[in-house]
Amino acid sequence: MLKQRVITALVLMAFLLPALLAPLAWPFALLSLLMIAAAGWEWGRLNGATGAVPALMGAALAAACAAALWAGWGAAPPRAVWWLATLVWVVGGAFALRRGPAAWPSIPAPARRALGLLLLWAAWLALTAAKTIGVNFILSTLCLVWAADIAAYFGGKALGRSKLAPAISPGKSWEGVWSGMVGALALAAIWLWLDQAFRMDTASLYTRINARFGLVGLVSIVVLLAAMSVVGDLFESLVKRAAGAKDSSGLLPGHGGVLDRIDALLPVLPIAMALISR
Repeated sequence: MLKQRVITALVLMAFLLPALLAPLAWPFALLSLLMIAAAGWEWGRLNGATGAVPALMGAALAAACAAALWAGWGAAPPRAVWWLATLVWVVGGAFALRRGPAAWPSIPAPARRALGLLLLWAAWLALTAAKTIGVNFILSTLCLVWAADIAAYFGGKALGRSKLAPAISPGKSWEGVWSGMVGALALAAIWLWLDQAFRMDTASLYTRINARFGLVGLVSIVVLLAAMSVVGDLFESLVKRAAGAKDSSGLLPGHGGVLDRIDALLPVLPIAMALISR
């Protein structure tokens, strides 16, 4: 399993890094469009869609993303999109997690499917906008989620005692959450130093937040984003548990599906964009 995970990760990085570093926007937009379409397909399957419906949902999501690009939203999307997505994730995420997996199927299937596609669309738009700002900015945002996840894993393994949400994800602990927040704060401190020590293509997420909200604001926002990455992870786990699925799909050998890889990013990307947009 580990060998399979490593091979899949290396193949993904072989496509992702050149697209991310390309001077033109279209390679990254195309790659991320394919991935978000796959995520839309997975979302349909997890929410009871059968036959050709999941594929149509993925195609519709890709078409909506392409339409946003055509409208020029990849570079200058309306700020209302970020704040609406933030509201849905903060309020709706807390509500869904409080009610648990058993309550998720009680929501009409068309509403569940549409909600997921809208959240995926907003996250993809935020990812595209972040890439437009610059490589340093998008990497600093992505790495916040990855650092929090890695620190949470090792912190939870070493210190985990108090279960976070046993009905949704039995392996997660509060100690893991705190460790993830510490990991994200450590990354922010390192990245602030890197921004000052080296000439980057653009300011990172942390430098922008520090300039706008000060040090206390930076600490608070990094903790918030780390917490919201946990909400995204738990929300996808809730949907999978309600569907009786272990993974969102088998598209990525050793890793599960696309949703399994991007779930923590879904709330973080639009919230980060909301906080740095003026």
